[in-house]
Amino acid sequence: MKDKIQQLKEQFSQEVEKIADLLELDKLEIKYLGRKAGELTNILRNLKKVPKDQRKEIGQLANQFKSEVANKINQAKQSLRGQKEAVVDLDITLPGVEFPQGHLHLVTQAIREIVEIFERIGFTRQRHPEVEWDWYAFESLNMPAEHPARDEWETFFIDPKPIGPKGQRILTPHSTSGDVREMEKKKMPIRAINITKCYRRQIDVSHVPMFHQFDGLFIDKNITIAHLKGTLDYFVKQFFGPDRKARIRPFHFQFTEPSFEVDVSCGLCKGRGCKVCKSGWLELGGSGMIHPNVLKAGKIDPKKYSGFAFGWGVERSYMMKAGLSIPDIRMIYQNDLRFLNQF
Repeated sequence: MKDKIQQLKEQFSQEVEKIADLLELDKLEIKYLGRKAGELTNILRNLKKVPKDQRKEIGQLANQFKSEVANKINQAKQSLRGQKEAVVDLDITLPGVEFPQGHLHLVTQAIREIVEIFERIGFTRQRHPEVEWDWYAFESLNMPAEHPARDEWETFFIDPKPIGPKGQRILTPHSTSGDVREMEKKKMPIRAINITKCYRRQIDVSHVPMFHQFDGLFIDKNITIAHLKGTLDYFVKQFFGPDRKARIRPFHFQFTEPSFEVDVSCGLCKGRGCKVCKSGWLELGGSGMIHPNVLKAGKIDPKKYSGFAFGWGVERSYMMKAGLSIPDIRMIYQNDLRFLNQF
């Protein structure tokens, strides 16, 4: 053991003389004094294996060597720091170094912009659970048990079977699941915008398993399709630009009657038709007048009140903005700074 300590002394003396910077010095300190695998730490740990009559002497030699190593490393640190400070040439007239700055994710930017647009016409943002009951997501929205959306290949089910009067727990498949919750508050008129994370078992260039939807809900006396069309036109011009237009096409949704698909004029070709839109229009989402059965589920008299609802994806809406060319919606969530820094 004496020979081992002497050998380490000679080895350390040679190595410390060759150190040229503080990083190398730190590595050398860890090599000899490290708590887990340092050379001196290993010697002190193995003292119990040394014969009893030699332990005291070996222990003293090891501790003496440890002190020498610590002193020499401290001296070397002071010397290297002094050299580094001596060569620093500080010019206080040079401009400062700009630190990198982050910014909000483009989806967060879109959500804030959407909320601000609808707040101007009296809509208030509401928040509802991401883990939802089957009742609010499907049953109360006039969707029968055999509806395709209630299939396990479309929706993420948490419970294999109903666990109470409101059925199974699921991950919210659409922001419309908050509509009946708003009606249950019984604060009329209702003018709400619900933006939430939604989950579906789909993934391709235009779908991701987790995405964001926003759902507008307006219920009052004597609400008509004209109010719906005016609201959609207002949003399209505010969000996409004053030269963009919106149109509605007859469609079918279980929770609205009549129902409409909403299209927005293409921002690339100005509605003339191009390889992106094909016909001058891009599908934005769905809308319609709230079905009487849905109003009844929310304990609202359909003979006294009427209303409309609309909803579509936040990501999809943002991708339709003029000047953007995002070929794959999955790029939004790949955390590639080369892509995200553009927004």
